[in-house]
Amino acid sequence: MKIGILFSGQGAQKPGMGLDLLVDPLFAQTVAEASAATGLDITTILRSEHGELDQTANVQPALVTVSYGLYRMLRRDLPKLPVAGTIGLSLGEYAALLAAKAVSAADGFKLLADRGRYMQTDADAQASGLAALVDPQERVVDQVLATSAVQVANYNSPHQLVIGGPVAELKTAVSQLKTAKAAKKIVILRVSGAFHTPLFNNARQKMHDRLATVTFATPQVPVISNTTVYPFTADNLSEILERQLAVPTHFGEDLQYLIDHEKIDQTLEIGPGKALSHFARQVDRNLQRANIATMTDYENYVKEHQEWI
Repeated sequence: MKIGILFSGQGAQKPGMGLDLLVDPLFAQTVAEASAATGLDITTILRSEHGELDQTANVQPALVTVSYGLYRMLRRDLPKLPVAGTIGLSLGEYAALLAAKAVSAADGFKLLADRGRYMQTDADAQASGLAALVDPQERVVDQVLATSAVQVANYNSPHQLVIGGPVAELKTAVSQLKTAKAAKKIVILRVSGAFHTPLFNNARQKMHDRLATVTFATPQVPVISNTTVYPFTADNLSEILERQLAVPTHFGEDLQYLIDHEKIDQTLEIGPGKALSHFARQVDRNLQRANIATMTDYENYVKEHQEWI
């Protein structure tokens, strides 16, 4: 068996995520390390009693903390876990890079905090959003968007893509796409900005300068880039992570890369939600799929895979 680890992206967050995992000392340590590195109270953000998770500046370090903390627990309790490669959707790439030890935890969380602030500034500067298209007719979508400020932001699977742009233009585009019957279903997403579009070019420029201060190492397991659909290397990480902010992601193609080149036959989604497992099924129905979001999920997975101790 060869496993592809999938790390949740922004939009998967929900109030209370990860709180049940704080009983595990290693997870609690991860939260403490993230809080110290970012200057944020990650536990308070996870509770989100006052809408903390409505802000991308908070979501980014918090969501990656949960995913990375779970991965560290897995590596401790299942040291023989047969990981053949990893993919993170958008923000999830940072959890994947931490898991692959391409960047230290302290540097990674500090970078995430700055990335979140840069993107929050762009999100606040212009109201924008994203909409998911289920079973899209890409030719029709391209025709409708040809003269629009709305662009494709995510190619998630053969059956879903996401478009993004300024709120008013996005509403117009969604209306036009519905009229043209360009997709089976169109859903406005709960996000605070049109991530992976040119609306985040200012954040991209800031990240260019910030990434120049970070030392990256060669990932210890393959991490497939959403931007290039090839594995990250120590040499290309800075350039690709900068571009990633304002260009489309290609999660479905990433997963196909792991199937074709790393021969994975199972996926394990780590973090809240099951969206990535759903996309995995759309890419290849033969993949076995599992997900871990809660302590119950975690305990059941470890119990079922004692052969990897």
